[in-house]
Amino acid sequence: LTANVQRRLASSETLSKDDASPVTVADYGSQVLVAWALQKQLGVQGFSMVAEEDSTDLTSKEGGPAMLTRLTQLVNESIEEACSMGLLTPQDGQVLAEEDVVALIDQGDSQGGKEGRHWVLDPIDGTRGFVRGDQYAIALGRLHEGKVVMGVLGCPNLPMTDDAGTSNDPDAVGSLFVATQGEGTYIRHIGEATASQLDPSSTWARVTTNPLVAIEDAVFCESYESRHSDHTLTERVKVAAGASSVLRMDSQAKYGVLSRGGSDVYMRFPPKGYVEKIWDHAAGMICVTEAGGMVTDAQGNELDFSEGRFLRSMKQGIVATGNSVHHAPILRFILQNSA
Repeated sequence: LTANVQRRLASSETLSKDDASPVTVADYGSQVLVAWALQKQLGVQGFSMVAEEDSTDLTSKEGGPAMLTRLTQLVNESIEEACSMGLLTPQDGQVLAEEDVVALIDQGDSQGGKEGRHWVLDPIDGTRGFVRGDQYAIALGRLHEGKVVMGVLGCPNLPMTDDAGTSNDPDAVGSLFVATQGEGTYIRHIGEATASQLDPSSTWARVTTNPLVAIEDAVFCESYESRHSDHTLTERVKVAAGASSVLRMDSQAKYGVLSRGGSDVYMRFPPKGYVEKIWDHAAGMICVTEAGGMVTDAQGNELDFSEGRFLRSMKQGIVATGNSVHHAPILRFILQNSA
């Protein structure tokens, strides 16, 4: 669904949220399909999902009802396509009404917390990149008693080997990462030809972070847009480390690149007053840590996913390194170069 929408995204398929961030019909569609599929497998009883979107704008804003109609059409087309490819049985291929779609979106209203099990979903992480036709990720995490125990990153535009994200070979584009606590991080190719179908010729391969020795050889990674992170501070830290390479990219695809050794340091310094959401980091964090890396806030504290929908105790920003030997020096450089 997301790949199909990105190829032909129309202005009528994008709304603006109250914080001026865009939300597209694909954000909603992705959330609907993930919630629908999980409930198909696990049942409705006890189901809890912390997700980014809610249905308010679809049912109240100008243009929302028209988008809801289009969204319902896209969701049903995707379910029908999955049935035709054998990913679902004919019995699963039910037709969803608009009220079903609204209800599935609002399944993501859980507050999470330190008790129980919760799915954590960002249906399209990096919506601005998605609208531009660049990198984005479907990011699904699993919390158990406030700890991230599983993560899935679907990166339809991320090449399997080209970490700059610029490959024009459709056979090499599309990366799926899966990490489970204590079991490592794995990757496989997502076939572009059928958009959502996994390439049957692809097998899972375990990935690990880069065993970098010299910090001056590190490849730094940061958000594509400066509104999401302080590029000036990243540059100061990079210079202090004696490094020169920087990779800018949208979405949690950055975590995937770091987990497979395509970069070495990822830093995110959001604007003052901004509180990070758990869905922006849960899946990506465990992909890095299970691949051998380390993720903390900018003061070296473990990220706390038990505080509800937000990382309320996070200090200054987020730092992920592929080599834990370099984590302390990076934190020190941040301290020395912060205003």
